[in-house]
Amino acid sequence: MKLYVRAPFSEKCLNELGGMFDEVVYEPWTTTGERYYEDEMLEHLIQQQPDALITELDRVTEKVLRGYDHLQFIGDCRGEPANIQMDACTAAGIPILCTPGRNTQAVAEMVVGLILAFYRRLIPAIQWTKGGEWVAGTTPYYLWMGNELQGKKVGFVGFGRISHAVAKILEGFDCDVSFYDPFLSGDQGRYHKRTLEEIFAESDIVSLHLPVMDSTRGMITEPLLRSMRKDALFVNAARSALVDYGALRRVLEEEKIRGAILDVLNTEPPTPEDLSIAKCPNVLLTPHICGATYEVTDHQSDILTNSIRKWLKEEDLEKIVYNRDVLKR
Repeated sequence: MKLYVRAPFSEKCLNELGGMFDEVVYEPWTTTGERYYEDEMLEHLIQQQPDALITELDRVTEKVLRGYDHLQFIGDCRGEPANIQMDACTAAGIPILCTPGRNTQAVAEMVVGLILAFYRRLIPAIQWTKGGEWVAGTTPYYLWMGNELQGKKVGFVGFGRISHAVAKILEGFDCDVSFYDPFLSGDQGRYHKRTLEEIFAESDIVSLHLPVMDSTRGMITEPLLRSMRKDALFVNAARSALVDYGALRRVLEEEKIRGAILDVLNTEPPTPEDLSIAKCPNVLLTPHICGATYEVTDHQSDILTNSIRKWLKEEDLEKIVYNRDVLKR
C-alpha cells in the first residue's frame, strides 16, 4: 500500500508509518503554505496514485472521490473532518480517521494566556514601552493597572475537551466556572450547568467552545451579547460562524461590554470588513493561532498513527472511525 501524507507529521511517526506501508510520500502543506482545493487535490491524487491519504486542510469532496476512487481510508489531522465531504465518503465506503484532542492543551493554554494579557493590558503596555513613551514624569504603575483573574465567574458555551482543559487551568485561579451544553444533563463536579441566557447575563468572562452545526450556526445573537455585563469579556477561539460579528462589533463600539478576545474571523485572511472589528480598541485579535504549537504536530501524529495501526489490524474500528456507519473497506 502507498500512503500520501499531506499533513505535518513527526519524524518518529513517519518512521512507524514506513513500517506499515510499502511507500510513504510526505508532502505536508506547511512546505509551501498552500492547501489543495478539490481540483488540485484530485490532480495530485491521480499523480501520486496512493491507497490512503492523510490530510489536514486539503478539500476532499465528491468530485475528488469520483475522480479518484482508490482510497481505502482517509486520515484527517483535525478534531472533526470539516475539510472533508462526509456524505461523499459514506457513499464511497471510505472510513475517516481523525485526531480528537490533538490541540486541546494548546488552545486551553492560549485562551487563559490571552485572558491574562487582556486583563493586565499587556499588549498596549508593551507597545507603549517599546515606543519610548516611558519617560520622566510618567507613572506606568497606575497608567497600566489591570485586573486579576482570580475569583472571576467564567461561563463556557459548550463544555467538551477544550472547555474542560481551560476549566482545569482556571482552578488554579479559584474561578467560579459554569457552562451551557445541551448534551450534558447536569453539573459536572464543581462546574455548574446554566442556561445560555444565564451564562451571558452572569459571567465576567464568556468563552465559546462549539463546533459549527445547523443548531449552533449564528446562535450568539445581538440580544445575548447585549445581555452581558458592562465589565464582561467575550472570548471566541472556536469558530466565527457561531457569532453575529456585526452585532458584536456594534456592542464593542458602543462599549456595552468591556471587550472581546478573538482568534477567528469570518474570512481568513480577513477582508477590510472583517478587520473593522479589530479597530475597536477593546478587541484583542490573533490570527487563528490558538492551536498552533509544535507539540500539536506530535499529538496528531501519535493519535493518527495509533488509529492507522488499529485499522490495519481491524481492531476497535468503532472507536477510531469518525463515521461509524462506514466500517467496510
